[in-house]
Amino acid sequence: MKRLLLAATLALAAQTAHADEIRVLNWQGYGTDIDWAVKEFAEKTGNTVVHEYFTSEQEMLTKLRTNPGAYDVVLVNSAYTAQAADEGLIAPIDTAKIKNFSDLDPKLTGTEALNPKGKLFGVPWTWGLTALAVNTNDFPEPPTSLSVLWDPQWKGRVSIRDDGLEAVQFGALALGQDMDNITDLSAIKAKLAELMPQITTFWSSENEWNQAMASGEFAVATYWSGSAARSISKGLPIAFVVPKEGAVGWLDSLAVPAASKHKDAAHAFIDWMVDPAFYVKWDAEGAPVSSNTKAIAALPDDSFNKKLVADPATVSRVHFFKPVSDADRETYLKLWQDLKAAQ
Repeated sequence: MKRLLLAATLALAAQTAHADEIRVLNWQGYGTDIDWAVKEFAEKTGNTVVHEYFTSEQEMLTKLRTNPGAYDVVLVNSAYTAQAADEGLIAPIDTAKIKNFSDLDPKLTGTEALNPKGKLFGVPWTWGLTALAVNTNDFPEPPTSLSVLWDPQWKGRVSIRDDGLEAVQFGALALGQDMDNITDLSAIKAKLAELMPQITTFWSSENEWNQAMASGEFAVATYWSGSAARSISKGLPIAFVVPKEGAVGWLDSLAVPAASKHKDAAHAFIDWMVDPAFYVKWDAEGAPVSSNTKAIAALPDDSFNKKLVADPATVSRVHFFKPVSDADRETYLKLWQDLKAAQ
């Protein structure tokens, strides 16, 4: 017994001696900073986790540029992976250090967006979509088309997120244009101008959205799939709808900054984030869709995300958005600001 205790003590001491403190850069409240998840990772590896947050992708890039060596793991939307890699801000992933890598969806690990220069620069972590959520008290049968946003019946009870790029993307989808290759921006501006009188307010946060939906202020609004899962779990009377015109899809990856001083620990943390043992617990609290196929299979049948990906027709209507140039982004922002100022 004494020998067993001594061995355990020595093993713990060895683990502690090699433990690292890793710094993670992410959106606040987005999975990596869940208390129980950080605690379990520390217990498994001896490594501790400290978080810092950003409020936009532009801020994320700025933090990486101005604080080399300050971060070990960073959340990077796939639309920004190529830019971060081109600037030398993130390093190629050593997939041999990701034990769960073989269980990740090959369509995601192989996507061009995460493989600039022919190398994987981000481990696909979660994906989701921005579509519609409706108040089931107003919609006994969910709508099937984006045209519901323009329906005069719901004037004053419609909302979309206060985001110029997303507004243009939905305008393009409503008109049947390719949101990644817009051919008639004037038509999109006119379509959005028709929408503005319908809107009661623009939302910018999940909490704000939940309060407006709970009070009955919203009948129909754009919303994130992961947030919809959380809102439903909290008892809000909503249904999530992927309209026939499609939805805006996004893919988030976990990357290792090139200047990280703790790359082994960083890879270990990423491996934990794509582990089914982590994801199944997170899904119960409201999460986006996991990139790990075994994690999805392990979910209960009534899971929001399991039902979402079970329908190939629904998934086929998701348009994953591609990188947007700074010039186009500025054009969309000005268009959006002009529309709001005209109200």
